[in-house]
Amino acid sequence: MFGIRKGATLKHKNIMIVEDDFMNMRLVQHILESEGCNVTRAANAQEALEQLASFKPDLMLVDIQLPDIDGRVLIKMLKDRPETRHIKILALTACAMKGDREGILRIGCDAYISKPIDIKDFTTTLREFV
Repeated sequence: MFGIRKGATLKHKNIMIVEDDFMNMRLVQHILESEGCNVTRAANAQEALEQLASFKPDLMLVDIQLPDIDGRVLIKMLKDRPETRHIKILALTACAMKGDREGILRIGCDAYISKPIDIKDFTTTLREFV
């Protein structure tokens, strides 16, 4: 249904979704789990930071407009810390104004995925980073 091409190495990868919209989170979680990923969810930046103590993600999908700490701030914090700077981070955002993509990539994101997500483009992008 949400297939990723054969040979992709998503199985058993640890992925954290940081997203405050429940429906978006469930969709992304379903796609990832259908590919065999180990998924954890955080509804805000503080939850994500707390979970990083025990969950070691290979990749994080971070919404930019979070209710507590702005996603840009969270990404910068993660990229500034030696213990988390290696984690691949993909911005998952509705920010689609001119210059948003460049600004988000400049703060340390490895890729930018605009919402609503296109499942085919989403999975293609994931294959590049996991």
